[in-house]
Amino acid sequence: MAFSIRTDLAAEARELQPELDGVREETEKRGSIVCTRIHIETEAAAKALDKERGSYISLELPQNAEYQGDVLLEGSRALAAELTSLMAQYSPLESALVIGLGNRAVTPDSLGPRVAEAVYVTRHIKQYLPDVLPKPVRAVSAVAPGVLGITGVETLEIVKGIAAHCKPDLILAVDALASRRTERIGTVVQLSDAGICPGAGVGNVRQGLTIETLHVPVIALGVPLVVYASTISRDTIGLIAGEMGLEGQEEQLKTLAEKLISEHTGELIVTPKDIDSILSDMTRMLADGINMALFGADHETVRSLIA
Repeated sequence: MAFSIRTDLAAEARELQPELDGVREETEKRGSIVCTRIHIETEAAAKALDKERGSYISLELPQNAEYQGDVLLEGSRALAAELTSLMAQYSPLESALVIGLGNRAVTPDSLGPRVAEAVYVTRHIKQYLPDVLPKPVRAVSAVAPGVLGITGVETLEIVKGIAAHCKPDLILAVDALASRRTERIGTVVQLSDAGICPGAGVGNVRQGLTIETLHVPVIALGVPLVVYASTISRDTIGLIAGEMGLEGQEEQLKTLAEKLISEHTGELIVTPKDIDSILSDMTRMLADGINMALFGADHETVRSLIA
């Protein structure tokens, strides 16, 4: 059976098929942040890349950097700028609902719930204390619906119920992702206007949160925090084959490694030993970027009221 590269990043899928038609790609530098925009324009390209049609934006932070305040702030501002650009297509945008996907009790899967906790929520203030907020300020709600194994309810069902009551103009869905490169763990943020399938990063795909299923525009945000062991083994074998002149046997060796991993250990999902620190930095960067995009010039004022 053919091996399928496990990745949630459109940029990585594109790397494997750089000549594929139906895809537009552009890259620019924002300070130390590399911004890559990939637009999947045809159904054939979407099928080949195993992604939905739409725009996918990757913000890549400098690798091996100490993520001090200045780097995180630069990342937050780049995220806010790209998110603001995506949101502009849904104007007027008076309200937003932030959905934190994932399991709060599992560290590499807890990005969504942690970001949801750090987003400034104003819907209740606008409803009960409208005079204390600057004008205009968006009505923002945030919720972490949990996972099916804990709630017994599909995430889509929960979000549908919340959206039907709150009637947001836009849903922002935040989730942990999977990469095919260990060096991209905690160093890339992906945004997409194509929605998201909860659990996709760990191979447990649920019903998608999309404009088709929710009848509300959905922008997905995520950071790769895991990588599949089988993917690591294939990359390692590729390097070994290149060093030892075994290029002709490379695919055979990769297939054998995948088979052995599957038979003897099952599919392993790997995360770094310093995942707690990575998660803390990425939570801060995503939450700050989302808050900046949602509240714009009123960001600091809203923060002072919420704090």
